[in-house]
Amino acid sequence: MRGTNKTTQGSPVRVNASHSCPVSSQALSTRVVLLAGPSGSGKSSLAARTGLPVLRLDDFYKEAGDPTLPLVEGSTDIDWDSALSWDAEAAVAAIAELCRTGRTDVPVYDISTSSRTGHETFHMERTPLFVAEGIFAADIIGRCQSLGLLADALCLRGRPSTTFRRRLLRDLREGRKSVPFLLRRGWRLMRGERRIVARQTELGAHPCDKREALGRLAAAAAGRRRAAASSSPSAD
Repeated sequence: MRGTNKTTQGSPVRVNASHSCPVSSQALSTRVVLLAGPSGSGKSSLAARTGLPVLRLDDFYKEAGDPTLPLVEGSTDIDWDSALSWDAEAAVAAIAELCRTGRTDVPVYDISTSSRTGHETFHMERTPLFVAEGIFAADIIGRCQSLGLLADALCLRGRPSTTFRRRLLRDLREGRKSVPFLLRRGWRLMRGERRIVARQTELGAHPCDKREALGRLAAAAAGRRRAAASSSPSAD
């Protein structure tokens, strides 16, 4: 789930990446590293350490009241950890536009109210690489690869108990949801964390700790992971 940093205001552009964002891998000079991992695994803090531009994929969550939102099985809780709670098409379109033009319009999402409160222009100076981080980053590896956008894809992993503690402290500090909801969600995610990492790995993300992730990001910035990304099997 996203951190908070604001930029200038812009107008939202919502398009279908598969139809409206044709890209050529030969024409692009900018690529993306998709940074996935369980909620609370440290994606945002690691991305900030790289010094690269960072796109927060959690800003593409659907809003409360959307009839397509999934529920946790056997519960009335919305399953915000299901990729069905997230707008993958808009996220891919934003990434493609950033790779082509260096700027795109993104929604500003308030997790505490599960709503979009505005929009902002994400602008980055000329750069060969940026990071797109979020718990659903692995779900768009195949699409980004097929569009020629992908430099690398990583999945942060660690001890489930550490992730649980970090996630709960963060969510309580930021008032993201009610305490009972956070406890139910945290317990469920801790029990399922290894399955989450396994699924993201199957989708094409490389599982690693923070130290290895920083090394691979440095390699991607130097252009040494592009060939590997373009030759790896697609997983959509």
